[in-house]
Amino acid sequence: MTALNALKWLVPRPVRRWLRATQRHLATWPPVGAVDLGDLRRVSPVSRSFGFDRGRCVDRYYIEKFLSRHAADVRGRVLEIGDDRYTRMFGGDKVVKSDVLHAVEGNPHATIVADLTTGEGLTNETFDCIIFTQTLPFIYEYRAALRHLYRILAPGGVLLATFPGISQISRYDADRWGDYWRFTSMSARRLFAEVFPPEAVEVEAYGNVLAAVALLHGLAVEDITPEELEHCDPDYEVIIAVRAVKPREAGDG
Repeated sequence: MTALNALKWLVPRPVRRWLRATQRHLATWPPVGAVDLGDLRRVSPVSRSFGFDRGRCVDRYYIEKFLSRHAADVRGRVLEIGDDRYTRMFGGDKVVKSDVLHAVEGNPHATIVADLTTGEGLTNETFDCIIFTQTLPFIYEYRAALRHLYRILAPGGVLLATFPGISQISRYDADRWGDYWRFTSMSARRLFAEVFPPEAVEVEAYGNVLAAVALLHGLAVEDITPEELEHCDPDYEVIIAVRAVKPREAGDG
């Protein structure tokens, strides 16, 4: 019997288990149970309004970064959902006509009231650009909505879409028309390629674990640094963004 085996017989089994657990804990950093969560050690978020009451929302940072990269696409006749904020911000004098789509009556910004899942009242091949931010999760029949978005794009038109991969429930939307889906870059690529030619679909994702925690807690961009926001971790997709182009020779789709 070796000296080590002899020592095992001398040390009671519960003590050996405790020693092994302690060794594992000491090998982990930060030590298990010693993580300082500070202001985030709470079961309710810092803000339930996505950080809008603190400053600039974390997901809007990524949405606007994506739209800024593709600002040249925001031109001609442009359709946006809910309001025309991004049409004005990124289109400027490249925009010939700006329309705003809303699903129900009552939005003073809306120039078109229509349901994307039925497509009624939406004219074929009308828009050179559609800005479709943070809307897909609230449409149960999202495949039907994408088919109609494709149909109303003019040949050569561009759909700029964003949606969450990681997010809290949007209570405002859930109480009105529902909050149904979260996506990944993998599911987004397959989904949009069902409607657009696969080679015309570009998918990217933004975020990291800190950005995800900040968003879920309702922290604002001002609460974290630009370097922390810019770090990209493919396992933490806070925002997924898609640029999809309708071929110039396309028909109704």
